[in-house]
Amino acid sequence: MTAPHHQLCEQRWFEDFQLGERFLLPSRTLTEALFAAFQLASGDNHPSHYDVEYCRAHGGPGLLAHGFQVLVQTAAGAGLFPHMVEDSMKGFIEQSSRFLKPVFAGDTLYCTLEVCELSPGRTTGVIALGSSVRNQRDELVMDGVQKYLLRKRPA
Repeated sequence: MTAPHHQLCEQRWFEDFQLGERFLLPSRTLTEALFAAFQLASGDNHPSHYDVEYCRAHGGPGLLAHGFQVLVQTAAGAGLFPHMVEDSMKGFIEQSSRFLKPVFAGDTLYCTLEVCELSPGRTTGVIALGSSVRNQRDELVMDGVQKYLLRKRPA
């Protein structure tokens, strides 16, 4: 017999969210081990992501994070948001991002998701979460938007 699933948060529906509401994600220091794991998972074999001497020869201080390696730090699943919408989530429907500054091995990233748009429909709505990633120097290194389709509260 499998154990019952325990919801971590009170369930929320589209109309329960407000513009400006923020969701902080855990910080993470990008180590060389994480670079190696991402290279393996992504299949990206450019030496800027795994060869320190190549990076230094090209003017960098060390390994350069792949843009998607930075983006993945904003996965809503790292925080409480997906647990809040287990009953109302229909799908993750869109994502965009801008990569503003380089991220290197050893950088620590701090990610925030913020409700920036609520587009209601008849039985569902789209919630847009602005994503921002800052490094240990409080520099904005990436921003973007994630959109989710949520059900409205049942009658």
